[in-house]
Amino acid sequence: MSEHTKNNLPPEPEKPLKDDCCGGGSCCPCVWDAYFEKLDEWKDKVKKFEQEQENTN
Repeated sequence: MSEHTKNNLPPEPEKPLKDDCCGGGSCCPCVWDAYFEKLDEWKDKVKKFEQEQENTN
């Protein structure tokens, strides 16, 4: 179990598999667009959580 899971943070989003993307560039949004959006949101939550932890110590 990772430290973030222990601290009730959502798990890091999983990267799409190579077969999940057609590679054509015409999908809107692409599976990679959705992944990077979720990853940015996850990073923001982790950063906020870590700052809150620092403030409570």
